[in-house]
Amino acid sequence: MDRVAEEIVEEAGLHPDPELAEPAKDADEPFPSMSEQISEQLGGVRGLVESSIPVVAFVLLIVLLGENVAGFDKRTALYWAIGGAVGTAVLIGVYRLIRKEPIRHAVNGVVGIALGAWLAWRSGEAKDFYLPGILLSLGQVVLLIGSVAIRKPILGYVWAVLANKGRHDWFDNRELFRTFQWLTLVWAGSLFIRAGVQGWLYLADQATALGVTRILISWPMYAATFAFSVWAIRRVTRRQAARLTP
Repeated sequence: MDRVAEEIVEEAGLHPDPELAEPAKDADEPFPSMSEQISEQLGGVRGLVESSIPVVAFVLLIVLLGENVAGFDKRTALYWAIGGAVGTAVLIGVYRLIRKEPIRHAVNGVVGIALGAWLAWRSGEAKDFYLPGILLSLGQVVLLIGSVAIRKPILGYVWAVLANKGRHDWFDNRELFRTFQWLTLVWAGSLFIRAGVQGWLYLADQATALGVTRILISWPMYAATFAFSVWAIRRVTRRQAARLTP
């Protein structure tokens, strides 16, 4: 599944037309560029899915073991949910390690889950498990908007890594550059809505609703934003390719 993201990009036609791309200036370098190294190490869609599995485990356990279902008291159900989330994250990392696959996403996932689990264990409140994710989303919003403000849209870099072999010749393509600018703002808006809804539920002390919302809203919004981005980029690249066709 490590190639899922690349296959999606390929099928969606997001790779630039060869005639539109400038020749790579560092083709004779003995080592690949940093962007190319990142491209090789990305977990892609698989990394995103795996990072969600521990959260799903936590939500399911906290609901199923709660007083309304299994009858466990609040703290006992919380401890089991914490154990399930952390254990799942560790198992994902071990599985990747055994298969000698990149474990960066797994390590990041374990760290994030462990931080949320520690906060929840310390306070005894399930809602604190989600706090790091909310703050991270808000931080990403700031970074995305900041990248647009300094005219270095993050989405352009993501596209370069996933679809352009680490090259950044899109800077010289005005139409594509403008597209990456406003698409980066679209992603910022999507993240802000997701973080805002979860933040409101957090402040309202609605832990169960917060967990369910994170699962039901985050992925559909991500999928919708991703699909829209694919359509927008493909629209530009195909239109430019058509202009060069005799």
